[in-house]
Formats: sequence, structure tokens, C-alpha cells
Amino acid sequence: MSIFSGKHILLGVTGSIAGYKAADLASKLAQAGAQVDVLITGAGEKFVTPLTFQSVTGRRAFTDQDLWGNEAHILHVSFGKIADLLVIAPCTANTIAKLANGLADNLLTVTALAAECPLVIAPAMDGGMFYHSTTQENIAKLKKSGAIIIGPADGHLASGLTGKGRMIEPAEIFGHLRIALGKNGKLAGKKILVTAGGTQESIDPVRVITNHSSGRQGYAIAQAALDSGAQVCLITAPTALTPPVGARVVKVNSVQEMLNALMDESADALIMAAAAADFRPAQTAKDKLKKRDGIPQIRLEAAPDILETITSSQVGKKRFQIVVGFAAESQNLFENASEKLRSKNLDLIVANDISAKDAGFAVETNRVTLLFANGNQETLPLMSKFEVAEKIIEHTSKFLE
Repeated sequence: MSIFSGKHILLGVTGSIAGYKAADLASKLAQAGAQVDVLITGAGEKFVTPLTFQSVTGRRAFTDQDLWGNEAHILHVSFGKIADLLVIAPCTANTIAKLANGLADNLLTVTALAAECPLVIAPAMDGGMFYHSTTQENIAKLKKSGAIIIGPADGHLASGLTGKGRMIEPAEIFGHLRIALGKNGKLAGKKILVTAGGTQESIDPVRVITNHSSGRQGYAIAQAALDSGAQVCLITAPTALTPPVGARVVKVNSVQEMLNALMDESADALIMAAAAADFRPAQTAKDKLKKRDGIPQIRLEAAPDILETITSSQVGKKRFQIVVGFAAESQNLFENASEKLRSKNLDLIVANDISAKDAGFAVETNRVTLLFANGNQETLPLMSKFEVAEKIIEHTSKFLE
């Protein structure tokens, strides 16, 4: 279930050209299952209409006219009590000044004063306005009072200049809102280390031996851990995926680099979702191998066994309370997974049959069986990789209770 499901989000929109991005954010939140009520200031209406937001949220958008309507004496109070988050994106320097100094002269700012939920602000303004001492003082005052300030970013501004002041993109704001909603989750205060992607072992400066892993399952686990309030470090092999907002990312290429990175970390739990190579070239050619020289003979050697190194050494055991492994198999799934669970001294192993067309590598879904060190098993039906990730995080949190 999405972390946004059933959540009530207030989205404030102020007078900025970035208002068109707010419509995208509102759409993303609504699609994720949130109830989104949009509050547009008078200046905000100059850039985007209430009808735009009603079209993407399926709910009426509110303007300053509603402050003086039949519900005026209770509208902002009721919004303030039912909201799980108040996010203002874009938020101009003018609105930041009002919020910092307790001014309440429109529906949005009076609602902000009445709100009992976290306040998230995504500034949007010209660079000179952002760096002005007054704006900086107001932002500092808001941070001190508990407001979450995200951005702004560097980039092209409406003035034609380039600098810091551009509102961050809706997808990034969406990620920050996930963190705000999950900060008190079942893994709050815990650190989770996740590996993802397929490692690459160099043949020469151009070519590598790798595998079909897309990294989707590992990235989904990192996101599910963040949704549960954990601090997340994601050690990732090369992949086309965008890391989840809030994760500390360590990029590696080879098995050895991944092992080195792991040995530099400690965490409450390690979830080893990466497809680490079992074999690597015994030697890497210094220069690119040329076709004209004939077909090269590449001798392989065993690559370092990351899980065995982690779980067999006292140093490794002290680094992680819980270790979760993966077994991607094309035959004898349960026999191979059970052997790996035992030989690597794991607490849990996630076994999946990569020969299935709707599970394993390069697809959005997975069908797995969870095997526990105590002999228990749980077979999951076909589900999205994020749903599988949520199950893994659910069991990880139980281990850490």
C-alpha cells in the first residue's frame, strides 16, 4: 500500500511561474492515493487556475474567495486539523515572509497558522531574492520552528538569469513528502544498508562481464525502508534507475568495490539484493582487445563471496544485526536457496525463479518465497517489486523489534 493512501495533503500554490509544476505534483499525489486539497493564493491564480487542480485531483480547489464564504469561520480550522501534511510548492519570498512572521491575510497563510501537521516549503524565486538577507533570515526562522525547507535548485530562472531559486522538480518533492510522512515509522532510528544492481567485472577498458539485473528490487527495498522511517544507505552497481530521495548513495562497479564499500559501513540490517558476480576475469587487459588479434581466451576466477565474507567474520557479524540475502535461481529453487541460507548463516533469504517471464530480472513484478533461518517459509503471490519490498521490510522490522 502506498504511504500516501488515505493521507490528507494540503497543497498551497502561490504566485510563481512554477505553479504549473504544482499541477504535476498534485496529480502524482492523487494517483498515489492521497486526498489532495489545493489552496491557491490570488497571485497563484494568475498563473494556474483552480479548474486545473480540480481536473487532476478530482476535488475542488480553494481560493481566497472561500475565506469569506459560508465556511469562512471553520474552513481553515478544519483543514488544519485533518491534514497530514501542508506543502507549499511553489512558495514565494512574500509567502515565506508571511509564514515566518505569523501574518495571515489569505486562506493559505491562515490555514498554515491553524495547521497541526508538518509544514513543507519548496521555495521558488529569483536568485537575488533568495539570497537576500531578509529571505535567509525568514527561512532560518521557519526551520527553527520545525518547517521542512526543500530546495531551491540551481537553474534557469524566469528573469532569464541562471542561479539558485528554481523550485525543485515535482518528483523530488514527492520523495521528500514520503520521508516526511514516514519519519515516525516502524524503522525510525534504524539504519538499513541495501545493495542493488548487477556488478561489472572488467575484461578490458571497454568491455565487462555482467548480468541482467536491473536493480529494481533493490531500489524498491531502499524506498520501502525510507517509507518506514529508516536511514538508508544504498550501495548500487551501475543501473539506469534514479535512487530514491533521502537515500545516501554509494556507487560501485565490481564485486570487490561492493565488498569494500560494505566493510566501510555498519547498520542494523543488511539487505543484499544486488546480483554480485560469482566469476570475474583473472586478468584485465590494459588496452582494448582488438578483433584483428583474434578471439581472446578469457580465464575466469572466483569473485569474492560478499555474503560469506560478511557473515563468517567476527568483524562482519558485528557490523550488522540482521542479514538478508537473495537467491535468483533457474533450477532447484528451494534446494539452492535453502543451502545458501544455511551456508551463509543468513536470517532470511528471498528466493525467486528467474526463468519465469513475469518475475526476476528486467520486469516490474516478482514472485518470491521467503525462507527463514528458523525453518519457516512464506510464499508470496505475483506482486509488484515494491510490494515485495514492503514484505521484506516488514519482516526486517520484526527482526529488529
